[in-house]
Parts: sequence; C-alpha cells; structure tokens
Amino acid sequence: MSDSLEHYAFSTADWRKSLRRNNHRTVIVIALFFLIYCGIGVLADLYLYSSAYPQATLSQLFHSLITLQLFPIATVIMLVVALVSLLISYALSDKLMLLGTEYHEITPQNAQNNAEKQLYHVVEEMKIAAGLRYMPKVFIIDADYMNAFASGYSEKSAMVAITRGLMEKLNRDELQAVMAHELSHIRHLDIKLTLTASLLANMTIIVLDILFYNAIFSGRRGSDSRSRNSLGMIILILRYTLPIISVLLLLYLSRTRELMADAGSVELMRTNQPLASALLKIQDDHVANQEAYAAAYQQTPHENVRREAYIYNPIDAGIRSLTSLSDLFSTHPDLTTRLAALGIKKKL
Repeated sequence: MSDSLEHYAFSTADWRKSLRRNNHRTVIVIALFFLIYCGIGVLADLYLYSSAYPQATLSQLFHSLITLQLFPIATVIMLVVALVSLLISYALSDKLMLLGTEYHEITPQNAQNNAEKQLYHVVEEMKIAAGLRYMPKVFIIDADYMNAFASGYSEKSAMVAITRGLMEKLNRDELQAVMAHELSHIRHLDIKLTLTASLLANMTIIVLDILFYNAIFSGRRGSDSRSRNSLGMIILILRYTLPIISVLLLLYLSRTRELMADAGSVELMRTNQPLASALLKIQDDHVANQEAYAAAYQQTPHENVRREAYIYNPIDAGIRSLTSLSDLFSTHPDLTTRLAALGIKKKL
C-alpha cells in the first residue's frame, strides 16, 4: 500500500447506495439531453413552418406539430442523423481512443514478460468477478505516465488500455482495483452513455447554429411573420445559453460515472484500500514528474479524445494543455471527493 494512506482515516462506504444514487442522476441527465435534442427539433420545425404559414401563431403551429397535422420533418431528420452517427461512433470508438498512441495488444500467447502476463490475468480475474460474458481486449500504451481507460459500446466490443508506467509502478492489488474500475465502466455501459450524450450535445449546437445564421439572413431580407421573429429571438438566446448548459451537463455526467466506477471497483474488490492507494500513487507520480508528463501528454496526438475516459485527470496534478479550452473544466471529481465517496478522509 502507498505510504500516503497513513495520513488517511478509513471507514466503510455504502457502495450500493452510491451506485443507486449516481445511476439515478445519470438517468436524469440522459433524459434531459434527449428532451433538449427533441426540443431543438421541434424548434426547427416551428421555424420552417412559420415561413410556410406566416399568419399562424406559434401555439397553432405547435399544436399542429404535436397532433401530427403537420409532419415534424426536421425532428425526424435529426433523429435519423443522430441514430446513424451513433452507430458509426460506436463502431469506431475503440480505434478513436487509441489514436496517436504507440500501443500493442496483450494476449496469453504474445505477453512479453511477467508484468504483461500478470496484467492479462488480472483483467481476466476482474472480468469473471464483474460477470462479463466476453473478455475485453487488453492494450498496453507505451508511455511513462500512469493512466488507464476503457472503451467499447458493448461487452463484446470492450477494451481496456493501460500505460506501461502504470503497469510497472502499481502492485498487484492496486492493479486489480484499477482494472475493476475500468471494467465497471464497461459493465455500467458508461462508454455508450457518454458517447450518446456528447453526440446529442454537439448535434444540438450544430442545428442551433444553422437556425441562428438562417434567422440572421432571413431577418435582413425582412419578414412579415410575427411567429418567425419570435422564434428568431428564442434561437438567439438558446445559441448562447445552450452550449454552456450542455457542457455543464456533460461534466456532471462524466463525474457521476467516475464515482460509479469507483464504487464498482470497491464492489468487485470488497475493500476500498487498493483503489485509494492506486489513485494516491497515480497523483503523487504525476506531481513528481509534472514537467515530463506535461510534455508527454501534449506531444501525444488526439490526447483530448482520451481525457474524459482516463481514470485520472492530469489537470488534477496541474498538468494543463496550452491549446485546449477543455482544461478550464474538469471531467473528474477531485481526488479528495473521490476518496471521501469511498469512505476515506484525511486525518486532521
């Protein structure tokens, strides 16, 4: 165990309650994203039909849409595009997550040393403990910094990736806890949920931008439709407020799923100490090697794709990208919050 644990007091956390609470929060967030997306579809339909029926009021157009007297063509098109985009994203998610890294897959046949064999066996053990039907693919990323992530839209397509630095610096119990955390992401369908939420959020903003610029140019040409002018004001307001709301919801979802994965790790390990020790070790290592790791993260292409999926956010150690606005926000709860959720608090 990490020496840092000597400075912490341990108690028993109710991981079942944590799983239930965070799962409930996730349902609410995903439902909000879906409602917002459909709402923007209805807004687009209202905007289209306000041009075709300039004398109709907004309430009349809305009633006609929900009673299907007018076909909600924009809403249907948005739903079809979202479905196709999701299927493509699901199919390519594992390849996208490994983009820009030097990696190789580990199997029982090609494991090069005892550490790689141990890693595969640990994942296999945690797969059985998690009740997964399929063995996830196991990848090692050739990097010194300590991190890991999971990807895949289903159990069958799942994969876990771990950096060589993490594999070499953690003991077996800590490695098990980290893999239990990652397999909990797979078991809880976190990758599918976050991909869905991100795609809906991005497509919502794209549609709003199209409506916004259309409203500007049609406004310059002049419009006698009072409904269309009212919709233009709504679109203007949403164009600047909805992206902020979407970012906050995505961050909340990401933090919620991280806490669920931590609770899932405790459930599979039947103890909170190994994961706590691993998280403290990872943070201490990032702090001790801040400059070297900052350069390594920044020199790795497409690192922003993996940031949300990592078990540890480098921002928590003060490692920030000079080019990414996402560094203004954290996709993970801070370490103190994560440890407290596990029933571990720093001694006074």
